[in-house]
Amino acid sequence: MKQELEKLIDLQKTDTNIRRLKQIIGTADTKRAEIEQEFDQHASSIREVQNRRDTLIAERAELEKQIADNRTYLERAERNLKHAQNQKEYETAMRETDTIQKQIAAFETQVVEKMSESEEVDTELETRADEINSHDAKRNEALSAFDAEVKAARKELAIESAKRDEVFKTLPANLASVYNRLAQRSRDGIAVAEVVNGSCSACFMSLRPQMSLEVKRGDKIITCESCTRILYIASEKPQAEEATAS
Repeated sequence: MKQELEKLIDLQKTDTNIRRLKQIIGTADTKRAEIEQEFDQHASSIREVQNRRDTLIAERAELEKQIADNRTYLERAERNLKHAQNQKEYETAMRETDTIQKQIAAFETQVVEKMSESEEVDTELETRADEINSHDAKRNEALSAFDAEVKAARKELAIESAKRDEVFKTLPANLASVYNRLAQRSRDGIAVAEVVNGSCSACFMSLRPQMSLEVKRGDKIITCESCTRILYIASEKPQAEEATAS
């Protein structure tokens, strides 16, 4: 019976690992999309700053064009002022000159503001230069590492599944049936639970002292009185083996 119990323990460990691997594979598309989204968000924040810089450059260029146009209008207004024939023409030219000068001054103030904003944006882009330059490489590296992890999980799953089939074939029909029933009934797929600190590790129910002794002997199948899972106590490693492992 000890040998059969060891097979059940081994089968449970294999099934637990299979569940883990299937979880990795089953959620691979979602997790890969999350990685891509995370990097896309970084890229978006970078593009936002770059677009802000381009907008400021365009706005400054438009203001400088307005200044140039108004300087042309100012020259005309000053000529009109110089050649005014009467008081009315003189006053009109003066008002026009004053208005244009004020417009030029306002545009020049806005140019200075745009230049200040551009300097701030350029500083931010310079600070994030390494992030910008390495973004694509880091994205590809992260995706490649994740793809390799999923590929390894698929390979390990095939090996573990074959191992499970081999172990399962060697179990007596009644034990195989009990194991399947318990595994399918539980949400976590646990049919064989280790006893830890005197309690079932699946449902955490404390075992009676006599039951603990029976489980420790391992000469027959003992099930938890609470969750009915098959119980076992892991064998202790010899001290010499533990020293070697450490």
